[in-house]
Amino acid sequence: MVQISGGQAVVQTLISLGARAGFGVPGESYLAVLDAFCDAPDFHFIGCRNEGGAAFMAEAWAKLTGEVGLCFVTRGPGATNASIGVHTAMQASTPMLLFVGQVGLEHQGREAFQELDYRQVFGPIAKYATEITDLSRTPEIIRRAWSLAISGRPGPVVIALPEDILTQSADMKIPTTRILAPKSAAVAADLAQLAEKLQTAQRPVILAGGGRWDSQDRGALRACANKLNIPVVTGFRYHDLFDNTDPLFVGEAGVGMTANTKRILTEADLVLAVNLRFGEMTTHAFTLFGTDRGDQWIAQSHRSGDEFHKFVAPDLSMICDPAPLLNGLASRLEQAGMSHDPAWAKSARAGFISAQTAKAQPSPVDMGVVTSTVQAMLPEDAIVTNGAGNFAIWPNKFLQFSQQQRLLAPQSGAMGYGLPAAIAAKVAYPERCVLCFAGDGDFQMNCQELGAALQADARPIVLIVNNGSYGTIRMHQERHFPRRVSGTEMINPDFAALARAYGFHAERIERTEEFADAFARALASPTGAVLDLNVASEAITPGMTIADLQALSES
Repeated sequence: MVQISGGQAVVQTLISLGARAGFGVPGESYLAVLDAFCDAPDFHFIGCRNEGGAAFMAEAWAKLTGEVGLCFVTRGPGATNASIGVHTAMQASTPMLLFVGQVGLEHQGREAFQELDYRQVFGPIAKYATEITDLSRTPEIIRRAWSLAISGRPGPVVIALPEDILTQSADMKIPTTRILAPKSAAVAADLAQLAEKLQTAQRPVILAGGGRWDSQDRGALRACANKLNIPVVTGFRYHDLFDNTDPLFVGEAGVGMTANTKRILTEADLVLAVNLRFGEMTTHAFTLFGTDRGDQWIAQSHRSGDEFHKFVAPDLSMICDPAPLLNGLASRLEQAGMSHDPAWAKSARAGFISAQTAKAQPSPVDMGVVTSTVQAMLPEDAIVTNGAGNFAIWPNKFLQFSQQQRLLAPQSGAMGYGLPAAIAAKVAYPERCVLCFAGDGDFQMNCQELGAALQADARPIVLIVNNGSYGTIRMHQERHFPRRVSGTEMINPDFAALARAYGFHAERIERTEEFADAFARALASPTGAVLDLNVASEAITPGMTIADLQALSES
Protein backbone atom coordinates (compact mmCIF):
# COMPACT_ATOMS: atom_id res chain seq x y z
CA MET A 1 0.00 0.00 0.00
CA VAL A 2 1.23 3.47 -0.94
CA GLN A 3 -0.47 6.76 -0.11
CA ILE A 4 -1.43 8.50 -3.33
CA SER A 5 -3.97 11.13 -4.37
CA GLY A 6 -7.14 10.38 -6.26
CA GLY A 7 -5.64 12.05 -9.33
CA GLN A 8 -2.58 9.81 -9.13
CA ALA A 9 -4.83 6.77 -8.67
CA VAL A 10 -6.72 7.62 -11.88
CA VAL A 11 -3.56 7.91 -13.96
CA GLN A 12 -1.72 4.96 -12.42
CA THR A 13 -4.75 2.71 -12.87
CA LEU A 14 -5.06 3.65 -16.54
CA ILE A 15 -1.36 3.02 -17.16
CA SER A 16 -1.59 -0.35 -15.41
CA LEU A 17 -4.37 -1.23 -17.86
CA GLY A 18 -2.12 -0.44 -20.82
CA ALA A 19 -3.20 3.11 -21.64
CA ARG A 20 -0.67 5.04 -23.74
CA ALA A 21 -2.42 8.27 -24.69
CA GLY A 22 -5.38 10.46 -23.95
CA PHE A 23 -6.96 13.59 -25.41
CA GLY A 24 -8.57 16.51 -23.67
CA VAL A 25 -8.90 20.16 -22.77
CA PRO A 26 -7.47 21.13 -19.37
CA GLY A 27 -9.81 22.31 -16.64
CA GLU A 28 -9.52 23.37 -13.04
CA SER A 29 -11.88 20.61 -11.93
CA TYR A 30 -9.32 17.88 -12.65
CA LEU A 31 -6.02 19.63 -11.92
CA ALA A 32 -4.87 16.68 -9.81
CA VAL A 33 -5.12 14.39 -12.85
CA LEU A 34 -3.20 16.85 -15.01
CA ASP A 35 -0.56 17.02 -12.27
CA ALA A 36 -0.31 13.21 -12.22
CA PHE A 37 0.47 13.21 -15.95
CA CYS A 38 3.76 14.93 -15.05
CA ASP A 39 4.87 11.73 -13.33
CA ALA A 40 3.82 9.50 -16.24
CA PRO A 41 6.42 10.05 -18.98
CA ASP A 42 5.16 7.10 -21.03
CA PHE A 43 1.61 8.48 -21.15
CA HIS A 44 1.00 11.08 -23.86
CA PHE A 45 -1.69 13.67 -23.10
CA ILE A 46 -2.67 15.55 -26.26
CA GLY A 47 -4.07 18.97 -25.47
CA CYS A 48 -6.96 19.96 -27.75
CA ARG A 49 -8.80 23.18 -28.50
CA ASN A 50 -12.36 22.01 -27.93
CA GLU A 51 -13.79 19.09 -25.99
CA GLY A 52 -15.78 17.93 -29.01
CA GLY A 53 -12.59 17.61 -31.01
CA ALA A 54 -10.89 15.83 -28.11
CA ALA A 55 -13.72 13.29 -27.83
CA PHE A 56 -13.60 12.65 -31.58
CA MET A 57 -9.86 12.03 -31.30
CA ALA A 58 -10.35 9.56 -28.46
CA GLU A 59 -13.01 7.68 -30.46
CA ALA A 60 -10.85 7.58 -33.58
CA TRP A 61 -7.80 6.42 -31.61
CA ALA A 62 -9.79 3.50 -30.22
CA LYS A 63 -11.28 2.57 -33.59
CA LEU A 64 -7.87 2.62 -35.25
CA THR A 65 -5.64 1.04 -32.60
CA GLY A 66 -8.06 -1.37 -30.95
CA GLU A 67 -7.28 0.20 -27.58
CA VAL A 68 -9.66 2.07 -25.27
CA GLY A 69 -9.97 5.73 -26.23
CA LEU A 70 -9.45 8.17 -23.36
CA CYS A 71 -10.78 11.71 -23.10
CA PHE A 72 -10.44 14.16 -20.21
CA VAL A 73 -12.67 17.23 -19.87
CA THR A 74 -13.85 19.63 -17.22
CA ARG A 75 -17.29 19.86 -15.66
CA GLY A 76 -20.38 21.46 -17.19
CA PRO A 77 -19.58 23.01 -20.56
CA GLY A 78 -16.57 20.74 -21.03
CA ALA A 79 -18.72 17.67 -20.59
CA THR A 80 -21.54 18.85 -22.80
CA ASN A 81 -19.07 19.81 -25.53
CA ALA A 82 -17.65 16.29 -25.36
CA SER A 83 -21.05 14.63 -25.63
CA ILE A 84 -20.86 14.57 -29.44
CA GLY A 85 -17.90 12.21 -29.22
CA VAL A 86 -19.69 10.01 -26.71
CA HIS A 87 -22.68 9.70 -29.03
CA THR A 88 -20.34 8.93 -31.93
CA ALA A 89 -18.60 6.20 -29.93
CA MET A 90 -21.94 4.66 -28.96
CA GLN A 91 -23.26 4.57 -32.53
CA ALA A 92 -19.98 3.06 -33.77
CA SER A 93 -19.63 0.58 -30.86
CA THR A 94 -16.24 2.04 -29.95
CA PRO A 95 -14.67 1.46 -26.49
CA MET A 96 -13.98 4.80 -24.86
CA LEU A 97 -13.74 6.37 -21.41
CA LEU A 98 -14.72 9.99 -20.85
CA PHE A 99 -13.39 11.41 -17.57
CA VAL A 100 -15.25 14.51 -16.41
CA GLY A 101 -14.03 16.76 -13.63
CA GLN A 102 -16.92 17.21 -11.22
CA VAL A 103 -18.03 19.57 -8.50
CA GLY A 104 -16.70 18.47 -5.11
CA LEU A 105 -18.92 16.18 -3.08
CA GLU A 106 -19.38 18.82 -0.40
CA HIS A 107 -21.06 21.19 -2.90
CA GLN A 108 -23.17 18.77 -4.91
CA GLY A 109 -26.93 19.14 -5.04
CA ARG A 110 -26.85 22.94 -4.68
CA GLU A 111 -26.49 23.73 -8.42
CA ALA A 112 -22.90 24.72 -7.77
CA PHE A 113 -20.85 26.35 -10.50
CA GLN A 114 -21.02 24.18 -13.64
CA GLU A 115 -22.67 21.35 -11.74
CA LEU A 116 -24.42 18.58 -13.67
CA ASP A 117 -25.68 15.14 -12.76
CA TYR A 118 -23.61 13.14 -15.21
CA ARG A 119 -25.55 9.95 -14.72
CA GLN A 120 -28.63 11.75 -16.02
CA VAL A 121 -26.82 13.72 -18.71
CA PHE A 122 -24.98 10.76 -20.22
CA GLY A 123 -27.28 7.92 -19.20
CA PRO A 124 -29.19 7.92 -22.53
CA ILE A 125 -26.05 8.56 -24.62
CA ALA A 126 -23.33 6.34 -23.16
CA LYS A 127 -23.16 2.65 -22.43
CA TYR A 128 -22.77 3.49 -18.72
CA ALA A 129 -22.20 6.54 -16.56
CA THR A 130 -20.88 6.57 -13.02
CA GLU A 131 -19.14 8.75 -10.43
CA ILE A 132 -16.35 8.07 -7.98
CA THR A 133 -17.61 8.99 -4.54
CA ASP A 134 -15.21 6.89 -2.45
CA LEU A 135 -11.51 7.63 -2.92
CA SER A 136 -10.41 4.11 -1.98
CA ARG A 137 -12.56 2.62 -4.77
CA THR A 138 -10.98 4.67 -7.56
CA PRO A 139 -9.00 1.79 -9.12
CA GLU A 140 -11.98 -0.56 -8.80
CA ILE A 141 -14.40 1.80 -10.56
CA ILE A 142 -12.00 2.66 -13.38
CA ARG A 143 -11.22 -1.00 -13.98
CA ARG A 144 -14.91 -1.85 -14.10
CA ALA A 145 -15.51 1.01 -16.54
CA TRP A 146 -12.68 -0.29 -18.74
CA SER A 147 -14.20 -3.76 -18.69
CA LEU A 148 -17.65 -2.42 -19.57
CA ALA A 149 -16.23 -0.39 -22.44
CA ILE A 150 -14.65 -3.41 -24.15
CA SER A 151 -17.13 -6.18 -23.26
CA GLY A 152 -20.21 -7.25 -25.20
CA ARG A 153 -21.11 -4.46 -27.58
CA PRO A 154 -18.21 -2.04 -26.97
CA GLY A 155 -19.07 1.54 -26.17
CA PRO A 156 -18.33 4.69 -24.19
CA VAL A 157 -18.37 4.87 -20.40
CA VAL A 158 -18.45 8.21 -18.56
CA ILE A 159 -16.76 8.63 -15.18
CA ALA A 160 -17.30 11.77 -13.10
CA LEU A 161 -14.36 12.76 -10.89
CA PRO A 162 -15.33 15.01 -7.96
CA GLU A 163 -12.58 17.54 -7.36
CA ASP A 164 -12.20 16.74 -3.67
CA ILE A 165 -11.87 13.02 -4.42
CA LEU A 166 -9.00 13.81 -6.77
CA THR A 167 -7.10 15.97 -4.27
CA GLN A 168 -7.49 13.72 -1.23
CA SER A 169 -4.93 10.99 -0.50
CA ALA A 170 -5.24 7.47 0.85
CA ASP A 171 -3.36 4.19 0.98
CA MET A 172 -4.16 2.35 -2.25
CA LYS A 173 -2.80 -0.59 -4.17
CA ILE A 174 -3.15 -0.39 -7.93
CA PRO A 175 -3.86 -3.81 -9.48
CA THR A 176 -1.43 -4.71 -12.24
CA THR A 177 -3.45 -7.36 -14.08
CA ARG A 178 -4.63 -6.33 -17.53
CA ILE A 179 -8.30 -6.55 -18.47
CA LEU A 180 -8.89 -8.21 -21.82
CA ALA A 181 -12.15 -8.33 -23.74
CA PRO A 182 -13.89 -11.65 -23.10
CA LYS A 183 -14.06 -13.93 -26.12
CA SER A 184 -17.11 -15.92 -27.09
CA ALA A 185 -17.12 -18.88 -29.45
CA ALA A 186 -19.87 -20.05 -31.75
CA VAL A 187 -22.08 -22.89 -30.51
CA ALA A 188 -21.49 -26.10 -32.44
CA ALA A 189 -25.19 -26.61 -33.14
CA ASP A 190 -25.48 -23.09 -34.57
CA LEU A 191 -22.44 -23.64 -36.78
CA ALA A 192 -23.92 -26.90 -38.04
CA GLN A 193 -27.25 -25.26 -38.88
CA LEU A 194 -25.59 -22.32 -40.59
CA ALA A 195 -23.26 -24.58 -42.56
CA GLU A 196 -26.20 -26.67 -43.73
CA LYS A 197 -28.06 -23.57 -44.90
CA LEU A 198 -24.98 -22.25 -46.71
CA GLN A 199 -24.57 -25.53 -48.56
CA THR A 200 -27.97 -25.15 -50.18
CA ALA A 201 -28.06 -21.35 -50.59
CA GLN A 202 -27.97 -20.06 -54.17
CA ARG A 203 -27.22 -16.40 -53.46
CA PRO A 204 -25.49 -15.99 -50.07
CA VAL A 205 -23.90 -12.75 -48.90
CA ILE A 206 -21.85 -11.77 -45.85
CA LEU A 207 -22.77 -8.42 -44.29
CA ALA A 208 -20.03 -7.34 -41.88
CA GLY A 209 -19.83 -4.38 -39.52
CA GLY A 210 -19.74 -3.22 -35.92
CA GLY A 211 -16.93 -2.35 -33.55
CA ARG A 212 -13.77 -3.96 -32.19
CA TRP A 213 -12.64 -6.03 -35.16
CA ASP A 214 -9.06 -7.14 -34.58
CA SER A 215 -6.56 -8.59 -37.03
CA GLN A 216 -7.74 -12.15 -36.32
CA ASP A 217 -11.35 -11.20 -37.07
CA ARG A 218 -10.38 -9.45 -40.30
CA GLY A 219 -8.22 -12.37 -41.38
CA ALA A 220 -11.03 -14.83 -40.65
CA LEU A 221 -13.47 -12.77 -42.73
CA ARG A 222 -11.09 -12.68 -45.67
CA ALA A 223 -10.28 -16.40 -45.45
CA CYS A 224 -13.88 -17.55 -45.05
CA ALA A 225 -15.26 -15.40 -47.86
CA ASN A 226 -12.55 -16.50 -50.27
CA LYS A 227 -12.70 -20.18 -49.37
CA LEU A 228 -16.48 -20.29 -49.84
CA ASN A 229 -16.65 -17.69 -52.66
CA ILE A 230 -19.27 -15.59 -50.85
CA PRO A 231 -19.53 -11.87 -51.71
CA VAL A 232 -19.06 -9.38 -48.88
CA VAL A 233 -20.93 -6.15 -48.17
CA THR A 234 -19.72 -3.98 -45.29
CA GLY A 235 -21.91 -1.89 -43.02
CA PHE A 236 -22.10 1.89 -43.09
CA ARG A 237 -18.55 3.29 -43.10
CA TYR A 238 -16.94 -0.04 -42.27
CA HIS A 239 -15.36 -0.36 -45.75
CA ASP A 240 -11.94 -1.27 -44.36
CA LEU A 241 -13.10 -4.53 -42.78
CA PHE A 242 -12.56 -6.25 -46.13
CA ASP A 243 -10.13 -5.52 -48.97
CA ASN A 244 -12.15 -3.49 -51.47
CA THR A 245 -9.87 -4.63 -54.29
CA ASP A 246 -10.78 -8.26 -53.64
CA PRO A 247 -13.20 -9.59 -56.31
CA LEU A 248 -15.58 -10.60 -53.52
CA PHE A 249 -16.06 -7.07 -52.17
CA VAL A 250 -19.34 -5.82 -53.61
CA GLY A 251 -20.18 -2.61 -51.74
CA GLU A 252 -21.11 -0.79 -48.56
CA ALA A 253 -24.58 -0.62 -47.05
CA GLY A 254 -24.82 3.00 -45.98
CA VAL A 255 -26.17 6.43 -46.82
CA GLY A 256 -26.77 6.72 -50.54
CA MET A 257 -26.87 2.94 -50.92
CA THR A 258 -26.23 2.10 -54.55
CA ALA A 259 -28.81 0.24 -56.61
CA ASN A 260 -26.38 -2.66 -56.90
CA THR A 261 -25.90 -2.97 -53.12
CA LYS A 262 -29.65 -2.79 -52.55
CA ARG A 263 -30.17 -5.46 -55.22
CA ILE A 264 -27.63 -7.77 -53.59
CA LEU A 265 -29.17 -7.43 -50.13
CA THR A 266 -32.68 -7.87 -51.52
CA GLU A 267 -31.99 -10.83 -53.82
CA ALA A 268 -29.72 -12.73 -51.40
CA ASP A 269 -31.43 -15.90 -50.19
CA LEU A 270 -29.06 -16.12 -47.21
CA VAL A 271 -27.62 -13.15 -45.32
CA LEU A 272 -24.87 -13.78 -42.78
CA ALA A 273 -24.67 -10.59 -40.70
CA VAL A 274 -21.39 -10.73 -38.78
CA ASN A 275 -21.02 -8.56 -35.66
CA LEU A 276 -23.56 -6.18 -37.14
CA ARG A 277 -26.41 -4.29 -35.54
CA PHE A 278 -29.10 -3.68 -38.14
CA GLY A 279 -29.39 0.11 -38.07
CA GLU A 280 -31.22 2.60 -40.25
CA MET A 281 -28.43 2.88 -42.82
CA THR A 282 -27.77 -0.84 -43.19
CA THR A 283 -31.46 -1.57 -43.68
CA HIS A 284 -32.00 1.30 -46.16
CA ALA A 285 -34.21 3.24 -43.72
CA PHE A 286 -35.72 0.03 -42.32
CA THR A 287 -37.01 -1.17 -45.68
CA LEU A 288 -34.71 -4.19 -46.05
CA PHE A 289 -34.76 -7.48 -44.10
CA GLY A 290 -38.22 -6.86 -42.66
CA THR A 291 -41.08 -9.28 -42.14
CA ASP A 292 -41.92 -9.12 -45.85
CA ARG A 293 -38.55 -10.52 -46.95
CA GLY A 294 -40.06 -13.75 -48.26
CA ASP A 295 -37.81 -16.81 -48.10
CA GLN A 296 -34.66 -14.83 -47.29
CA TRP A 297 -32.89 -16.54 -44.37
CA ILE A 298 -30.87 -14.36 -41.99
CA ALA A 299 -28.23 -15.38 -39.48
CA GLN A 300 -26.96 -12.60 -37.22
CA SER A 301 -23.97 -12.76 -34.91
CA HIS A 302 -23.02 -10.14 -32.37
CA ARG A 303 -21.02 -9.93 -29.18
CA SER A 304 -24.12 -8.75 -27.34
CA GLY A 305 -27.52 -10.38 -27.15
CA ASP A 306 -29.08 -6.92 -26.89
CA GLU A 307 -28.60 -6.38 -30.62
CA PHE A 308 -31.08 -8.99 -31.85
CA HIS A 309 -34.69 -8.28 -32.88
CA LYS A 310 -34.42 -4.48 -32.77
CA PHE A 311 -35.96 -4.39 -36.24
CA VAL A 312 -34.68 -7.45 -38.05
CA ALA A 313 -35.85 -10.83 -36.76
CA PRO A 314 -32.97 -13.20 -37.57
CA ASP A 315 -33.70 -16.87 -38.21
CA LEU A 316 -30.54 -17.69 -36.27
CA SER A 317 -28.94 -15.41 -33.66
CA MET A 318 -25.49 -16.12 -32.24
CA ILE A 319 -23.60 -14.39 -29.43
CA CYS A 320 -20.01 -14.81 -30.56
CA ASP A 321 -16.92 -13.06 -31.89
CA PRO A 322 -16.37 -12.88 -35.65
CA ALA A 323 -13.24 -15.08 -35.85
CA PRO A 324 -14.62 -18.22 -34.14
CA LEU A 325 -17.76 -18.04 -36.26
CA LEU A 326 -16.00 -17.50 -39.59
CA ASN A 327 -13.18 -19.93 -38.88
CA GLY A 328 -15.72 -22.52 -37.76
CA LEU A 329 -17.65 -22.16 -41.00
CA ALA A 330 -14.52 -22.33 -43.13
CA SER A 331 -13.39 -25.52 -41.39
CA ARG A 332 -16.77 -27.21 -41.96
CA LEU A 333 -17.31 -26.24 -45.58
CA GLU A 334 -15.52 -26.42 -48.89
CA GLN A 335 -16.34 -24.35 -51.95
CA ALA A 336 -16.76 -27.57 -53.93
CA GLY A 337 -19.58 -28.60 -51.62
CA MET A 338 -21.49 -25.34 -52.00
CA SER A 339 -24.47 -25.22 -54.35
CA HIS A 340 -24.68 -21.46 -54.84
CA ASP A 341 -24.67 -19.92 -58.29
CA PRO A 342 -21.05 -19.08 -59.27
CA ALA A 343 -22.33 -16.14 -61.30
CA TRP A 344 -23.81 -14.55 -58.16
CA ALA A 345 -20.54 -13.18 -56.81
CA LYS A 346 -19.36 -12.13 -60.28
CA SER A 347 -22.51 -10.17 -61.06
CA ALA A 348 -22.41 -8.50 -57.65
CA ARG A 349 -18.80 -7.44 -58.19
CA ALA A 350 -19.51 -6.23 -61.72
CA GLY A 351 -22.29 -4.01 -60.40
CA PHE A 352 -19.94 -2.57 -57.80
CA ILE A 353 -17.21 -1.84 -60.34
CA SER A 354 -19.64 -0.18 -62.75
CA ALA A 355 -20.64 2.29 -60.03
CA GLN A 356 -17.02 3.29 -59.32
CA THR A 357 -16.70 5.71 -62.22
CA ALA A 358 -18.34 9.07 -61.62
CA LYS A 359 -19.66 11.14 -64.46
CA ALA A 360 -17.98 14.47 -65.23
CA GLN A 361 -18.87 17.09 -62.64
CA PRO A 362 -20.03 20.65 -63.55
CA SER A 363 -17.39 22.20 -61.33
CA PRO A 364 -14.02 24.00 -61.67
CA VAL A 365 -12.56 21.13 -59.62
CA ASP A 366 -14.09 17.80 -60.56
CA MET A 367 -14.22 15.61 -57.44
CA GLY A 368 -14.52 12.48 -59.56
CA VAL A 369 -11.11 13.17 -61.06
CA VAL A 370 -9.75 14.20 -57.65
CA THR A 371 -10.87 10.93 -56.06
CA SER A 372 -9.45 8.76 -58.83
CA THR A 373 -6.17 10.67 -58.57
CA VAL A 374 -6.10 10.14 -54.81
CA GLN A 375 -6.81 6.44 -55.37
CA ALA A 376 -3.79 6.13 -57.64
CA MET A 377 -1.41 8.10 -55.41
CA LEU A 378 -2.30 6.98 -51.88
CA PRO A 379 0.26 4.75 -50.14
CA GLU A 380 -0.79 1.16 -49.49
CA ASP A 381 -1.06 1.73 -45.73
CA ALA A 382 -2.78 5.14 -45.83
CA ILE A 383 -5.46 6.11 -43.33
CA VAL A 384 -8.43 8.08 -44.67
CA THR A 385 -10.83 10.05 -42.49
CA ASN A 386 -13.95 12.05 -43.15
CA GLY A 387 -16.71 13.87 -41.31
CA ALA A 388 -20.28 14.21 -42.55
CA GLY A 389 -21.86 15.86 -45.56
CA ASN A 390 -22.43 15.21 -49.26
CA PHE A 391 -18.67 15.51 -49.83
CA ALA A 392 -18.23 12.25 -47.91
CA ILE A 393 -19.82 10.39 -50.83
CA TRP A 394 -16.48 10.70 -52.62
CA PRO A 395 -14.31 8.77 -50.14
CA ASN A 396 -17.22 6.54 -49.06
CA LYS A 397 -18.47 5.50 -52.51
CA PHE A 398 -15.58 6.07 -54.94
CA LEU A 399 -12.44 5.07 -53.03
CA GLN A 400 -11.48 1.41 -52.79
CA PHE A 401 -9.63 0.58 -49.56
CA SER A 402 -6.94 -2.07 -49.91
CA GLN A 403 -6.10 -4.56 -47.19
CA GLN A 404 -3.76 -2.29 -45.19
CA GLN A 405 -5.64 0.97 -45.67
CA ARG A 406 -8.05 2.18 -43.02
CA LEU A 407 -11.14 4.37 -42.93
CA LEU A 408 -12.14 6.44 -39.90
CA ALA A 409 -15.59 7.93 -40.36
CA PRO A 410 -18.52 8.64 -38.02
CA GLN A 411 -21.36 6.12 -38.06
CA SER A 412 -23.30 8.80 -36.18
CA GLY A 413 -23.09 11.19 -39.14
CA ALA A 414 -21.36 13.83 -37.01
CA MET A 415 -19.91 16.84 -38.79
CA GLY A 416 -16.42 17.87 -37.73
CA TYR A 417 -15.12 14.34 -37.15
CA GLY A 418 -12.62 14.07 -39.99
CA LEU A 419 -9.90 16.49 -38.86
CA PRO A 420 -9.74 15.34 -35.20
CA ALA A 421 -9.75 11.71 -36.38
CA ALA A 422 -6.88 12.45 -38.74
CA ILE A 423 -4.88 14.07 -35.94
CA ALA A 424 -5.45 11.07 -33.67
CA ALA A 425 -4.36 8.76 -36.49
CA LYS A 426 -1.15 10.76 -36.93
CA VAL A 427 -0.47 10.57 -33.20
CA ALA A 428 -0.92 6.80 -33.31
CA TYR A 429 1.00 6.23 -36.57
CA PRO A 430 3.19 9.24 -37.36
CA GLU A 431 4.96 7.37 -40.17
CA ARG A 432 1.76 6.68 -42.14
CA CYS A 433 0.01 8.93 -44.63
CA VAL A 434 -3.23 10.26 -43.14
CA LEU A 435 -5.71 11.96 -45.47
CA CYS A 436 -8.83 13.80 -44.33
CA PHE A 437 -11.73 14.62 -46.63
CA ALA A 438 -13.70 17.57 -45.24
CA GLY A 439 -16.46 19.83 -46.49
CA ASP A 440 -16.13 23.55 -45.90
CA GLY A 441 -18.88 23.48 -43.28
CA ASP A 442 -17.61 20.23 -41.84
CA PHE A 443 -14.03 21.56 -41.60
CA GLN A 444 -15.11 24.67 -39.70
CA MET A 445 -16.72 22.58 -36.97
CA ASN A 446 -13.24 21.75 -35.66
CA CYS A 447 -10.71 23.66 -37.77
CA GLN A 448 -9.18 25.06 -34.57
CA GLU A 449 -7.77 21.58 -33.93
CA LEU A 450 -5.07 22.47 -36.45
CA GLY A 451 -3.54 24.00 -33.33
CA ALA A 452 -3.59 20.62 -31.59
CA ALA A 453 -2.00 19.10 -34.71
CA LEU A 454 0.73 21.74 -34.67
CA GLN A 455 1.44 21.24 -30.98
CA ALA A 456 1.49 17.44 -31.17
CA ASP A 457 3.39 17.46 -34.48
CA ALA A 458 0.62 15.28 -35.89
CA ARG A 459 0.00 16.81 -39.28
CA PRO A 460 -2.34 15.11 -41.75
CA ILE A 461 -3.28 16.12 -45.28
CA VAL A 462 -6.70 17.77 -45.49
CA LEU A 463 -8.76 18.15 -48.67
CA ILE A 464 -11.46 20.80 -48.19
CA VAL A 465 -14.33 20.33 -50.64
CA ASN A 466 -15.23 24.00 -50.66
CA ASN A 467 -18.58 24.68 -52.34
CA GLY A 468 -19.72 27.56 -50.13
CA SER A 469 -22.69 25.57 -48.89
CA TYR A 470 -24.02 23.12 -46.36
CA GLY A 471 -24.44 20.78 -49.30
CA THR A 472 -26.50 17.99 -47.74
CA ILE A 473 -29.10 20.40 -46.38
CA ARG A 474 -29.15 22.37 -49.63
CA MET A 475 -29.84 19.08 -51.43
CA HIS A 476 -32.80 18.37 -49.15
CA GLN A 477 -34.03 21.96 -49.54
CA GLU A 478 -34.10 21.61 -53.32
CA ARG A 479 -35.92 18.29 -53.05
CA HIS A 480 -38.63 19.53 -50.70
CA PHE A 481 -38.64 23.32 -51.18
CA PRO A 482 -37.06 23.96 -54.61
CA ARG A 483 -35.41 27.37 -55.18
CA ARG A 484 -36.12 28.45 -51.59
CA VAL A 485 -32.60 28.62 -50.17
CA SER A 486 -32.41 29.46 -46.48
CA GLY A 487 -29.47 29.18 -44.11
CA THR A 488 -27.32 26.93 -46.27
CA GLU A 489 -25.09 29.40 -48.12
CA MET A 490 -21.71 30.06 -46.52
CA ILE A 491 -19.13 32.84 -46.68
CA ASN A 492 -15.82 31.16 -45.99
CA PRO A 493 -12.40 32.45 -44.90
CA ASP A 494 -9.20 31.96 -46.85
CA PHE A 495 -8.60 28.36 -45.78
CA ALA A 496 -5.08 28.28 -47.20
CA ALA A 497 -4.08 31.36 -45.21
CA LEU A 498 -5.63 29.86 -42.09
CA ALA A 499 -3.71 26.63 -42.55
CA ARG A 500 -0.43 28.45 -43.14
CA ALA A 501 -1.00 30.34 -39.88
CA TYR A 502 -0.93 26.96 -38.16
CA GLY A 503 2.29 25.96 -39.91
CA PHE A 504 0.78 23.74 -42.62
CA HIS A 505 1.67 23.69 -46.28
CA ALA A 506 -1.46 25.03 -47.99
CA GLU A 507 -2.73 25.71 -51.49
CA ARG A 508 -5.93 26.84 -53.17
CA ILE A 509 -6.79 24.57 -56.09
CA GLU A 510 -8.83 26.44 -58.69
CA ARG A 511 -9.00 23.87 -61.51
CA THR A 512 -9.00 20.09 -61.78
CA GLU A 513 -5.74 19.92 -63.70
CA GLU A 514 -3.89 21.59 -60.80
CA PHE A 515 -4.77 18.87 -58.31
CA ALA A 516 -2.37 16.02 -59.09
CA ASP A 517 0.78 18.13 -58.72
CA ALA A 518 -0.60 19.84 -55.62
CA PHE A 519 -1.44 16.49 -54.04
CA ALA A 520 2.07 15.25 -54.78
CA ARG A 521 3.45 18.29 -52.95
CA ALA A 522 1.08 17.60 -50.06
CA LEU A 523 2.26 14.00 -49.83
CA ALA A 524 5.86 15.21 -49.73
CA SER A 525 5.29 17.97 -47.18
CA PRO A 526 6.78 17.33 -43.72
CA THR A 527 4.37 19.88 -42.22
CA GLY A 528 1.13 18.28 -43.38
CA ALA A 529 -1.01 20.09 -45.91
CA VAL A 530 -4.39 21.69 -46.50
CA LEU A 531 -5.67 21.83 -50.07
CA ASP A 532 -8.69 24.09 -50.57
CA LEU A 533 -10.65 22.77 -53.58
CA ASN A 534 -12.82 25.12 -55.63
CA VAL A 535 -15.97 23.04 -56.06
CA ALA A 536 -19.21 24.38 -57.51
CA SER A 537 -22.32 24.08 -55.36
CA GLU A 538 -24.15 23.07 -58.55
CA ALA A 539 -22.34 19.71 -58.31
CA ILE A 540 -24.41 18.91 -55.24
CA THR A 541 -24.06 15.12 -55.53
CA PRO A 542 -21.99 12.90 -57.84
CA GLY A 543 -25.10 11.97 -59.79
CA MET A 544 -27.32 15.07 -59.67
CA THR A 545 -26.96 18.83 -59.99
CA ILE A 546 -29.04 21.46 -58.24
CA ALA A 547 -30.81 22.08 -61.55
CA ASP A 548 -31.63 18.37 -61.75
CA LEU A 549 -33.10 18.42 -58.24
CA GLN A 550 -35.16 21.52 -58.97
CA ALA A 551 -36.55 20.03 -62.17
CA LEU A 552 -37.36 16.77 -60.40
CA SER A 553 -39.09 18.55 -57.52
CA GLU A 554 -41.15 20.75 -59.83
CA SER A 555 -42.18 18.03 -62.26
